[in-house]
Amino acid sequence: MVKAVVGANWGDEGKGKITDMLAKEADVVVRFQGGANAGHTIVNDYGKFALHTLPSGVFYRHTVNVIGNGVALNIPILIEEIKSITDRGVPSPNMIVSDRAQIVMPYHILFDQYEEERLGGKSFGSTKSGIAPFYSDKYAKIGIQVSELFEETALKEKLIRICETKNILLEHLYHKPLLQPDELFETLKQYRELISPYVSDVSAYLENALKDGKQILLEGQLGTLKDPDHGIYPMVTSSSTLAAFGAIGAGIPPYEIKKVITVCKAYSSAVGAGAFVSEIFGEDAEELRKRGGDGGEFGATTGRPRRMGWFDCVASKYGCRLQGATDVVFTVLDVLGYLDEIPVCVGYEIDGKVTTDFPTTGKLEKAKPVLKKLAGWKSDIRGIRAYEELPENCRRYIEFVEEQIGYPITMVSNGPGREDIIYRDFK
Repeated sequence: MVKAVVGANWGDEGKGKITDMLAKEADVVVRFQGGANAGHTIVNDYGKFALHTLPSGVFYRHTVNVIGNGVALNIPILIEEIKSITDRGVPSPNMIVSDRAQIVMPYHILFDQYEEERLGGKSFGSTKSGIAPFYSDKYAKIGIQVSELFEETALKEKLIRICETKNILLEHLYHKPLLQPDELFETLKQYRELISPYVSDVSAYLENALKDGKQILLEGQLGTLKDPDHGIYPMVTSSSTLAAFGAIGAGIPPYEIKKVITVCKAYSSAVGAGAFVSEIFGEDAEELRKRGGDGGEFGATTGRPRRMGWFDCVASKYGCRLQGATDVVFTVLDVLGYLDEIPVCVGYEIDGKVTTDFPTTGKLEKAKPVLKKLAGWKSDIRGIRAYEELPENCRRYIEFVEEQIGYPITMVSNGPGREDIIYRDFK
């Protein structure tokens, strides 16, 4: 059986904890898209970790952790990350990497930095991890697959062709040092040495795992609103963040995905530029940021302060619909316990009309939030394990959100640890 864990919003919804928790029951955990540009924060018996490329199942000895073909693979970062967890007492993870995954090259990171620098105030708020240049090259058919590391003659020829096109931009647009094919080839030989112990035919491996009845967990990065097709384009990431892409990015049939566990925060946060209708500022934002997450709302990869907002029912309903949510997980609910009343965005006012449908970017940028205030519960809910033991106003908040988004909230997270979860029984 295949389950996908994905985000409903801008990313940073708490997927890492949920994936880590569900990995306990999984045999295989697969990263299927994105790269080291976003992270998952996980708190467990080993400590607190921010993972960037590693699948969140690496803390369990029984799981096989897979880097799928859809991932932007930064080989040195992956190897460094494995070392960073094993240095802290985590057993060496059981890992395989798709021979069809493509490699983030050093020049991808440089081009990302150069372009953000060139755009100045009109930049995309990139994490400068090379993701957009990487995926641009992938679809321009000048990317480098892991399998090509083992074909030296063809690789040398390809690097010469790549440098010819890249150096025109470096010389005439960015005015930066030119690339040297020989240097790149030497770098890729080092990459081959680092990654070769892990390389495998992932699609074939997953086919056999499915035939053997294994439990497979697909782990998505970011959320619906950062999807290049359905998100707040162009302020999006460069790979599909939807569960549907999990089939492509892992190499399995789409009908095998039986559950789509879509993660929503009990309030909103975002890193990077782009429309954010329910955003709040000033003291309200600072207080929520300070109390949020586990140690504050700061990007797991960049350390940047996250932009803060109230829960957005319009965006979340849309996010769950595009993901095909079968279950919604409501995270960091405990954070809101300090508020007397909690505003919720229930609609967008655009040109004098109120809508509950998520619009395209041009209209989104004109939208003003329509807020409804709900009574707070003014207490600490950490440690509660049964839904009926939550304060009445807390349950009302959950049930109001559930009614607005139209998808069942089956799990409520009320703390950073694996055990801080409340299951709702709908029988």
